Amino acid sequence: MVVLTLEVIDREGNIACTCSGENFVDLVYGHAYEEGDRIRLTASESNLYLHWQVDDGLGDAFVYLKGEVIYQIPFGEQRRSYSPKAFHGDRHYMYVELAGKEEIECYRNLALNPADQRFDVQCFPHASANVETRGEATFAARNAIDGVRANLKHGSWPYESWGINQQDDAVLKVDFGRKVRTDKVVLYTRSDFPHDNWWVRVTLTFSDGSAMEFPLEKSTKAHVLTFPERETEWVELGSLIKADDPSPFPALSQIEVYGKDIL
Repeated sequence: MVVLTLEVIDREGNIACTCSGENFVDLVYGHAYEEGDRIRLTASESNLYLHWQVDDGLGDAFVYLKGEVIYQIPFGEQRRSYSPKAFHGDRHYMYVELAGKEEIECYRNLALNPADQRFDVQCFPHASANVETRGEATFAARNAIDGVRANLKHGSWPYESWGINQQDDAVLKVDFGRKVRTDKVVLYTRSDFPHDNWWVRVTLTFSDGSAMEFPLEKSTKAHVLTFPERETEWVELGSLIKADDPSPFPALSQIEVYGKDIL
């Protein structure tokens, strides 16, 4: 049995609410969040596959936990990339549950994590980048793996995206925290035309150092990139070649990496 613990901690470090359980724990917090509040997830073991709902406005995330997680409740500008229902009001429901073997073994989008955060974490998958437009939450790397595919506009949720600040050497990395097998990547490029540009070629790089180029086209639909199955600990999207168009603003709404875990 794995002991899982959820806690709400206030800005002073006091535990406002807590609950523990074996293989599953849920917690109802009956107060409005205040700036500085955070949620702490701990487990009696590491390297666990879990279902993790940090807020009922975000939904379930299938994650790989390597250690303690501190989830910072977003406030101010940081909230713009979240649903207005998330972390709102005075009643909040969260849970963590140990995943079953059949769930771990299934073919799925290994990059999906609506509970990802912008800073270094012990919870995977995790998205990071060498640039985020103006450092704003609506253009953060985490937006590209939150499961929201809406790409016809740009700005606040549900049109949050990864913005590259017109930087030619922009790179997005999706780290799985362990080795996985993958054979397909799906990209939803932001398509707020004519505000947006688009990429005509991108490169996927894997943790073994191998890389593959793929052509893209101007489209609002999914770009499906398939390749022979390979093992990797992370995938990088880079060498982003934009189209010859007056707009300087290509961006990514979502990246999906399909495959299986290696058990």
